[in-house]
Amino acid sequence: MSQDEKIIDFMAIRKYTSGFSIVLTIVALVSIATFGFKLGLDFTGGTQLQLSLDRPADLPKIYHVLEEEKLRGANAVIFGSETEVMVRTQDLMKDKGQEQIAAEIAKLGEGATLKSVIQPSREQVGFSKVLVITNTTPEKIAQSNIFDVSRFGKTEVTIKDGATHVAIEHTLEKIYSQFLQGKIAEATHAKIEVRSSEEVGPQIGEELFNSGGLGILCAFALVFLYVMVQFQWKFSVGAIVSLIHDTIVTLGAFALFQWDFDLTVLAAILALIGYSINDTIVVFDRIRENFRKLRKMDALTVVNISMTQTLGRSIMTSMTVFLVMVVLFLFGGELLAGFSKAMLIGVVIGTYSSIYIAANATVALGIGKEDLMPRPKEGDGSEADMAP
Repeated sequence: MSQDEKIIDFMAIRKYTSGFSIVLTIVALVSIATFGFKLGLDFTGGTQLQLSLDRPADLPKIYHVLEEEKLRGANAVIFGSETEVMVRTQDLMKDKGQEQIAAEIAKLGEGATLKSVIQPSREQVGFSKVLVITNTTPEKIAQSNIFDVSRFGKTEVTIKDGATHVAIEHTLEKIYSQFLQGKIAEATHAKIEVRSSEEVGPQIGEELFNSGGLGILCAFALVFLYVMVQFQWKFSVGAIVSLIHDTIVTLGAFALFQWDFDLTVLAAILALIGYSINDTIVVFDRIRENFRKLRKMDALTVVNISMTQTLGRSIMTSMTVFLVMVVLFLFGGELLAGFSKAMLIGVVIGTYSSIYIAANATVALGIGKEDLMPRPKEGDGSEADMAP
């Protein structure tokens, strides 16, 4: 670096930035512990319906239907074209279907109750479930016309163990999905086709959450080993402290503002780890190179020179990613909103942490030129290759 070039003294405020980072991390941890995450249906379990309408979707009216049905965590978003809608809820359609049938049976009066839902016997071929109803008779059920063919398909009513058993052809999921489809069609005055219906059970959601956490831990471990092999263990500690800080702060923002946390956010966290370590390694590589060239300078000066040299590259890279994420946030729709939010926060925090956490932690551990001098080849006592 020539004498005419100005060196930015990044390390002059390292104590203040360290304090700021500690406070930021504490706030993030308190937010996570106090508010927790607003988990999406990927982790809580639930249902995702893709609806195709014959006209542009009226989202306010669809939301009104979802609110009337008291569906937990329900939302509707435009998916692809204006006539394609994705409805997501944390409720399972089979549970809502059973609740709806139970409510209709209770209206029969005289204590009529849906006691349970069981599997059909081997003789009941073509039926999906058997509804066990107490305090009523097949005659009352027939008179009420609850189990019409359009909703339940074919039915078979029998008496067993003092209860009325109604075998139904259609699944509970299909019964409620068709009911919800009809309600939305009535509210929006549109013809609707259910393109797909997917359910995620709570157990699967918990497994996904645990696997995501394990994936983040594995990423940390692999990054630590890679940096230690390529550089030195003090650099590894600095890199991991930086990544942990970035991850906690990003997660803290989602907890504090109660943004939906789903698989796209988890993917963004993993992408953020890769992006942040890439920026950090560029800084580390320049620090290592300058330690070998500028042997007479102290560690703080070498680090300041290195970060000044890489600052332009870091800003351009970060701004490029940041602008892309802004466009994705504005035009990517609600399904990608979580991903873009996580990346926007991560890009800013990651650029900051590469300088004021990763490099700062490495300096605090006492990194010096003796840690970075290349080892002479076996049988070669010369140090010609290490000359400045």
